[in-house]
Amino acid sequence: MSVDDEAVQAMVAREYTALADLLVHAPDDAWDAASLCAGWRTREVVAHMTMPARYDGPAFMAELEAAGGDFTALSNTVAARDGELGTDVLTEDLRSPALHQWQPPGGGAAGALTHCVIHELDITESVPLHRRVPDGCITEVLRVVAAPGANLFGVDLSGVALRADDLDWSAGAGTAVSGPAQALALVACGRLLPAGRLHGDGAARFSRNE
Repeated sequence: MSVDDEAVQAMVAREYTALADLLVHAPDDAWDAASLCAGWRTREVVAHMTMPARYDGPAFMAELEAAGGDFTALSNTVAARDGELGTDVLTEDLRSPALHQWQPPGGGAAGALTHCVIHELDITESVPLHRRVPDGCITEVLRVVAAPGANLFGVDLSGVALRADDLDWSAGAGTAVSGPAQALALVACGRLLPAGRLHGDGAARFSRNE
């Protein structure tokens, strides 16, 4: 692991811990609030995020085999099942050292950070829970999700100019979409943001109709 990767992995640990701290002090109904992940509440998102804290390699492979090799089916099954765990258990799993060191296959530290932050924002931007992701952290995530040709989750950002209004970051050219950097990271991952979170001529395309 390079020094840079070590720094990114340290960001991962801080973000999981920050989400745990946020949820400890959140209203009880925040756990059952809808997230930006279709069909998942906060508790299902946290259950999904924290799988590495509960499933080692063999256990994960057993779950994958039970799902017929379909990772999406596995994710939905585990999120629904483990989302019913106690909120104290799920919160403690967010603090797990195993989770803080986990990296997605082939994704490295940057992939781990992206996974953590995007799902964190799926919760905080929807509930909402007010927290701004640190500039260095969200800039690293944007480097991954808004890279030219990234096309994550089938999102076509050609002809779109993303412009952060809370730090010095922009990407693309075309129809303007501006907003907080963390909201733009979600745009690049195919999420629809709550009304009023984005601005510019292209904002409606990436916003919920509320």
